[in-house]
Amino acid sequence: MRNFQLPGRSAAYAQSALVATSCPLATLAALDVLRAGGNAADAAVTASAVLCVVEPAMTGIGGDCFVLAGLPDGKVEGLNGSGRASRRADADWLKRSGLTEIAERGIHSVTVPGAIDAWDALLKRHGTMTLGECLAPAIALAEAGVPVTPRVAYDWPDAEALLAADEGGRIHFLKDGRSPRVGEIMAYPALAKTLRLIAREGRDAFYEGAIAEEAVAHLAKRGSLLTKEDFAATRSDWVKPVSTAFAGSEILEIPPNGQGLTALVALNICTALNIGTYDAASPERHHIEIEAMKLAWKVRNRHIADPAFAEVPVAELLSHKTTEKLAAQVDMNHASPISPQMEQSDTIYLSVVDRNRLAISFINSVYDSFGSCIVLPKAGFALQNRGACFVTDPRHPNCIGPGKRPLHTIIPGMARKNGKVTASFGVMGGDYQPMGHMTVMVNHLVYGMDPQEAIDWPRYLPMDGKVTLEQGAPQTVRAGLAARGHDLVPAERPLGGGQAVMIDAASGMLTGGSDGRKDGIALGY
Repeated sequence: MRNFQLPGRSAAYAQSALVATSCPLATLAALDVLRAGGNAADAAVTASAVLCVVEPAMTGIGGDCFVLAGLPDGKVEGLNGSGRASRRADADWLKRSGLTEIAERGIHSVTVPGAIDAWDALLKRHGTMTLGECLAPAIALAEAGVPVTPRVAYDWPDAEALLAADEGGRIHFLKDGRSPRVGEIMAYPALAKTLRLIAREGRDAFYEGAIAEEAVAHLAKRGSLLTKEDFAATRSDWVKPVSTAFAGSEILEIPPNGQGLTALVALNICTALNIGTYDAASPERHHIEIEAMKLAWKVRNRHIADPAFAEVPVAELLSHKTTEKLAAQVDMNHASPISPQMEQSDTIYLSVVDRNRLAISFINSVYDSFGSCIVLPKAGFALQNRGACFVTDPRHPNCIGPGKRPLHTIIPGMARKNGKVTASFGVMGGDYQPMGHMTVMVNHLVYGMDPQEAIDWPRYLPMDGKVTLEQGAPQTVRAGLAARGHDLVPAERPLGGGQAVMIDAASGMLTGGSDGRKDGIALGY
């Protein structure tokens, strides 16, 4: 139980249903759906659409989406809603282009958005409402305008110069030529019109109609390879989650091309090193997690790619043999020289569990702040830059290729015990996400923290040869890590965000948490 004399927030408790998102307006919209008889799938899509309005730097209909759906009988299904590179991005083009990398905001970083198709697929398989019905709250908010919340205002200036340099960015995402300030109202009439079209005509309006035509024509002027055929061919895939045993539970993640495997590899190392024998706030616990994640990221960067184009040896990477080999590389007294190169990115995550115990772990992203910062002037939304996660070495499994999905950082998480889903969780923050999944699950399953406590825990991230620490990290942890040779630097920004809903198997009680690093809230009834 938390110390009530210190700043903090209690977890939310509910018997019927519970929602946790990064914005109160999105949580309320989802809760309205649930109280009116909709289910968790309906509520999740509704909340995501609202977040595309209230957190446009983090997410949008020009981005991608992944979902884990935990069914009442305990079965868990994955939905891969990540978009693809153009089918014209073949080896001959790559050789002629002379590209040594896919630039972070370059034109070839723009991949086909997969989100709208994923929303539609989720509703058709598990929802009770139409896509149009789920979009209605977002449409109303986009037309009326929404107040800019503190964290949104904090993040917006990161992309101000790029938005100012873009025709659509200037029109739709700046106020008098600048980033909006806290409390100012931002309305999005063009986005509302686009959402109305999708609501009326369905997902095909996005991929085969005027929206796709504008996107292709607008991008072609900048040298993009994307075609109308690339948009029309976009389909999400239902996939089998990958998982590992940890602390008496099963942790489930989206398979590659998602990076969820990274979290599972790290958790296996934590198990092998008996992390639970150390106190939650001990330097040893933190050292294990940092070293485990360095090794897991090394595995990720070598292996994770689109499995339709390259074999990803999931079973081997999660095997006892591989785990023991990796764990043996951890020196409990010294930091390793492994130095993964990490990037920050922008994402929303939300979790919903309904009265029937359908659990939806849902993540949607445009990657960097406002994605590519290429904003469609008529349709009013930014296109993602997820293709920046590709490499250009033809020998690498994640090399850009025709119709290929890139390594993807956004990962929803889920836990299951004795055949029943017990947790729906996720942590935002690009490459930080598997680190966040590991820390939250260690906090919850090993140290018994409730979802709010597990999310609030001070964060740490090995990155570019250093370990970034948030301000809340105890001095004893700092001293212990420094003594082991970790080069510590203060975090310039909060590390990610996160939401979680836990299900008590015995009582059925729902417990939720929403990260104070964002503006959100967890609510239930």
